[in-house]
Amino acid sequence: MSPVHPFALIDLDHLLDDEERAIRSTVQQIVTDHVRPHLAQWFEAGTLPVRELAREFGANGLLGMHLQGYGCAGTSATAYGLACLEVEAADSGLRSLVSVQGSLAMYAIHRWGSEEQREQWLPGMAAGELIGCFGLTEPDFGSDPGGMRTRARRDGDDWILDGTKMWITNAPLADVAVIWARAEEGIRGFVVPTDTPGFTANEVTGKLSLRASATGEIVLDGVRLPSSAMLPEALGLSGPLSCLNEARFGIIFGAVGAARDSIEVTLDYVENRQIFGKPLAAYQISQVKLADMVVELDKAMLLALHLGRLKDAGRLRPEQVSVGKLNSCREAIAIARECRTLLGANGVTLEYSPMRHANNLESVLTYEGTSEVHQLIIGQSLTGHSAFR
Repeated sequence: MSPVHPFALIDLDHLLDDEERAIRSTVQQIVTDHVRPHLAQWFEAGTLPVRELAREFGANGLLGMHLQGYGCAGTSATAYGLACLEVEAADSGLRSLVSVQGSLAMYAIHRWGSEEQREQWLPGMAAGELIGCFGLTEPDFGSDPGGMRTRARRDGDDWILDGTKMWITNAPLADVAVIWARAEEGIRGFVVPTDTPGFTANEVTGKLSLRASATGEIVLDGVRLPSSAMLPEALGLSGPLSCLNEARFGIIFGAVGAARDSIEVTLDYVENRQIFGKPLAAYQISQVKLADMVVELDKAMLLALHLGRLKDAGRLRPEQVSVGKLNSCREAIAIARECRTLLGANGVTLEYSPMRHANNLESVLTYEGTSEVHQLIIGQSLTGHSAFR
């Protein structure tokens, strides 16, 4: 028998339309040409050419691609999810760049900003000429953003921001930051040019995960902003949480990409690795492991597609996003780890992707809501009781 692709096992392509398949192929080609040849080097060095990649992604319509107008491609949510899948099949750090730019920073301005803010920032961000970041998480307030200590106070017609944000993707290189702060009337969002006096972004180094990604700490020390910098439509936690749901949606598909790539690399390895006179792929234990992993991969992909169709129909609820994010992340990291076992000692090198994916997925499990947070969101939906406090 001829081997089949993991997604061909369930005839996945028949569930996609022509535009979705075309977008998937385009992103695959971009990743093949501009990303994969350099990934091991970037990961080992702990660096990423963010600006060059952002321009390439922007030129191909990937940044904020599911948003309408202002230079954005205006694709379906499902098409955006498939793009995230192909980018994360290369590396989670790359998908983080795309997600933070489009689903956090750009979405915040698009959904909650003024028309002037949209026109000022979104075209450059869509083109990849301007890099954005999203400042919500603080050193002591990750899962509980409502406890943030960053403050915004009025001073005449201006706002003054003071505080610290942590684990902020793109921060060391960003041109603009969406910063959330506690004002007298509640949580407010601000569009902050990063060259504003008092704004500092320090790079976080020494990471064992998402090494091919720029991560930073933001320090706000008396940052003075005009009143026009405030996102006028956002008041309370509903603003930043809506942005997180956008990013979580991309992760639902993206983590599946990391799992698929791990399996593809492993399938190629076990077919070519000879042991005791025959391919490793011909042994029962190898096939049992592969079968179990592909079943979970395909189930996760079908769930992602279903949630994408719900989002395109305007019917996707936050707890459904939690179901997808929880499932994709924990299945993907389990698959990456199991793939490493089939690769043997070779699997601990950067020549093969599964261990790199597994390391990255430790972060993906944590950001945009930990697995435990999503379990509690689902539990609250099922029981009607909040277990957060």
